[in-house]
Amino acid sequence: MARKILLHDKLRFLTTISGVAFAVTLVLVQAGLFVGLLDNATITIRKMNADIWVSSKNTPNIDFASPFSDSLVQRVRSIPGIQRADNLLVGFMQISLPSGAREGIMVYAMDDLARWNLPWRIIHGDVADLRRGHYFFLDESATKRFGKFKVGDYREILDQRLKIIGLTQEARSFTTTPIAFMDFQLAQFLMYQYFGGRTAYIVAKLAPGADETKVIAEMRRRLPYNDVYTKDGWATQSRDYWINSTGIGLNMYLTVFLGCLVGVVVVAQTLYTMTMEHVKEFGTVKAIGGTNADIYLILAKQATIAAVTGFTLGALLSYALRPLVSKLDLKLIIYPELVVWVFFGTLILCLAAAMLSFRKVASIDPALVFRT
Repeated sequence: MARKILLHDKLRFLTTISGVAFAVTLVLVQAGLFVGLLDNATITIRKMNADIWVSSKNTPNIDFASPFSDSLVQRVRSIPGIQRADNLLVGFMQISLPSGAREGIMVYAMDDLARWNLPWRIIHGDVADLRRGHYFFLDESATKRFGKFKVGDYREILDQRLKIIGLTQEARSFTTTPIAFMDFQLAQFLMYQYFGGRTAYIVAKLAPGADETKVIAEMRRRLPYNDVYTKDGWATQSRDYWINSTGIGLNMYLTVFLGCLVGVVVVAQTLYTMTMEHVKEFGTVKAIGGTNADIYLILAKQATIAAVTGFTLGALLSYALRPLVSKLDLKLIIYPELVVWVFFGTLILCLAAAMLSFRKVASIDPALVFRT
C-alpha cells in the first residue's frame, strides 16, 4: 500500500526524489570540496618522512612560517633518539611571468629534498640536480595561474633568473598558490633579508625504537623558544587554523544545513499532501482493525523509499561530478565514511519529515469511511 500510494502520482514521486537527490548532492559535493581543501593544507606534512616538526613560537600553519636561526638544527641532531634532522625553508616569493605579470609562488627548500620525500611525485627531472645551480622544480598545477611552461624554460623569481629543470604533480597549497622546490642555499640567497642564516622549520626523523614522547620532551627543553609537534599534531594544527580562523568552516556547515533543510521540506510537503489525498484509505485501514502504528509504518516505508532512491541518485551524481571538478584544479574527496554518514542522515531526516503526516493520521476517524 505504501508503494502504491507513493507511485500513484509519478510526477510527484519524481519531484520528491529529485529534491532528496539535490540535497544529497549538495551535502556530498560541499563536504567533499571542503575535505579536498583541507587535504591540500596538510599534504606536504603527510607526504614528508618527518616524524617531528620544530617551528617558531605560535606559528599558525605550515604556510605562514616565522624564521629562526638555522644553527638550531645542530642542537636537534645531538638529541638521543634523533636519526637525522634538517632545515626546511617554506616561504612565499614573487615570480615574473612572460606576460609581464607577477604572481606569488610558495617555495619548499632543503639541502636534500629526496631524503625527505620532497617532492613525492616527480614526472620529469632529477631532484639532485637542484644543487647544481639556479634551478627549480615547478608543479604542473601552476599552469592555470602561470600559463604553459616546460622543462628548460626560464623564469625570474625575486628578480633572479632561474631555470625549470623538473616537473611535479599533486603539490598544492590551501591558498592555491603554486608550489616550487629548490635548494636550501638558493632559497636563502633569494630571500636573504628574511631567511639569511635562518630557517622556517626543522624536521626530524626518529631513530628506530626511539621513544617519541621522551625525544619531544627533551627537544622542548633544549629549544624553549620554539614549538615542537608530532607529525599528526602539526597536521591538525595547520588544518584547524583554516577551519577556525577563516569562514570556510562556517560556510561548509551552512551549506550542509541548507541541503538538509531542502530535503526535509520537500519530503515533508510531499508526504503530507499524499496523506491528505488518501485520508479515506487510511480511515479504511483503521475501520478494518488497523492501528495508528500500522499507518505510521506505511508512512515510514514511503519516507524510506524516498530517502533510499533520492540518496542513490544524489550519490551517483556526486561521483559523476568528480572528473569535472578535477578539470577546475579542485579536489572532490568523498570518503566512504562520509557516504555512510550522509545515507543515515538522509534516512533519519526523511523519517523526521514524515512526523508531520503522523500527527494527521493519528486524528483520522474510522467512521469517515462510511460517510459520503
